[in-house]
Amino acid sequence: MTHVLVIGATGFVGGAIARRLVQSGHRVSGLARSDIKAAQLAEAGITSVSGDIETDPSPILAAARGADAVIYAAQIAPLAEQQAVAGLLEALTGSRKTLLFLSGSGVLCQRTAGAWSADSFAEEDVFAPETLAIARVETERRVRAAARQGVRAMVVRPPLIWGPGDHGHVPMVYRSVSVTGTACYVGDGLATYGNVHIDDIADLFARALQSGEAGALYHAVAGETPNRWIAEAVARDLGVPTRSVSMAEAADIWGEFGALIMSVSSRVRDAASRAALGWSPHHTDMLSEIGEPRLRALATSQTQIGV
Repeated sequence: MTHVLVIGATGFVGGAIARRLVQSGHRVSGLARSDIKAAQLAEAGITSVSGDIETDPSPILAAARGADAVIYAAQIAPLAEQQAVAGLLEALTGSRKTLLFLSGSGVLCQRTAGAWSADSFAEEDVFAPETLAIARVETERRVRAAARQGVRAMVVRPPLIWGPGDHGHVPMVYRSVSVTGTACYVGDGLATYGNVHIDDIADLFARALQSGEAGALYHAVAGETPNRWIAEAVARDLGVPTRSVSMAEAADIWGEFGALIMSVSSRVRDAASRAALGWSPHHTDMLSEIGEPRLRALATSQTQIGV
């Protein structure tokens, strides 16, 4: 039985990974920044570690040294993330312990303003990083280089992750209906983000923990769906029109960052990762969640949409 510390265990991705590891028989600890979060972890069979990776890292670094493996799946600002991961790598140097770092295919996204991109990227393909992702790219490099410093460190770079929890482009299009009365997409609506289900990415982390190679970079993609197709599916479900919006209109609907996400292409390939880990997705159709009551409710919600 492996003792795994999951940083981000109360979040969407980290929580799914932590629960999957518990189900597989691992002893799992998770970072909790409040008593409420600690109680939620306890319900899932996860031991809580108090602290804040940004402001109070000492207990977290101590927990990392005491664990067999660390999974970093927190979502914080890129420069703070860089500092936090650097601290973890320093704490684990020479230990031969495992560190898995959750990145994302946003590092190689292309600003197409809603247009199609023919480019897709395999694990080791060279790319020009998105400006906002430069710090994340540097963190990826540091993690992989730590393999030379006695850390079994790896990077997992998934695309858009979907599943229960209202994450991803499908919920965003449903939310656009609550603001505009239409299912919206940006520009031509052909910008395309690869996608993978939350359960499948949790499975990939479990496989990388067991058999991943130090210094490796793993992709995991189950499919890709242009945003216009998503909008058309939502429109059919709700009986509303679709509408193309400009970047300025998109910012009013989804906020500045949400507009960016809905306008870029980020297409990835994962053949090397599948071969290395024996991984393949079980959920391959993101549009299968169209029509779920939890999503339809978003179309009438009056809450703030900002992403």
